[in-house]
Amino acid sequence: MRQSFYLFILTYKDPYKKDAQTKFANRVAEDLSFPKQSTDYHELADYLELSGEYVSYMAVFDELFEVYKDRNTI
Repeated sequence: MRQSFYLFILTYKDPYKKDAQTKFANRVAEDLSFPKQSTDYHELADYLELSGEYVSYMAVFDELFEVYKDRNTI
């Protein structure tokens, strides 16, 4: 079964690290409206862009989504 992007991104969550990937993961973890079951790039990107809170993290999202795709390819 393919893991959702949300579950993947939680592996980057850390209360002490301050790098961009960790900040993005921490913000996603606190976002109650995040599409937690999604595996679709366009659905996730649309959500992030439209929410307005993630504009500065779009490059980080793209980078992490590539890692996510590589890890979830069978």
